[in-house]
Amino acid sequence: MQLDQIDKKIVGILQTNSNQTNKQIALQLNLSVTATYERIKKLEKEGVIKKYVALIDHDKVNRSFTAFCHIKLAQHTKEYISTFEKEIMQLEEVSECFHVSGDYDYILKVYVEDMKAYREFMVNKLTVLRHIGSTHSIFTINAVKNSSSIAL
Repeated sequence: MQLDQIDKKIVGILQTNSNQTNKQIALQLNLSVTATYERIKKLEKEGVIKKYVALIDHDKVNRSFTAFCHIKLAQHTKEYISTFEKEIMQLEEVSECFHVSGDYDYILKVYVEDMKAYREFMVNKLTVLRHIGSTHSIFTINAVKNSSSIAL
């Protein structure tokens, strides 16, 4: 789908605050509420807008310890990849998992309460998964930029 300038503005507005009404969005665009509604529905139908979510303050829910864990599989077979990806989907501490190129096969973004909780996660959940050859963890000191928005 090719996005025109109005579609891009709608997406930008919704990325900033998706809790706005169609009327509020329409006023920002100088469009009618109906035209705005139809454009948003089209963006949803075409899959440009996949879903609406609430962004949570990690500190307020005791998940302020953020770690990036690099995973190297023991082998690069279809079975190992498939099994690992199915198993990693079950770990609630893992918010993001990327299959990557380079020295490691996957990068996980993990949110837990503290270092003790991260150790528990590593010992009792992650390292018991089959086919993991090695892990390497990096811990955040401070989030300098953390955005869910994509510039269009």
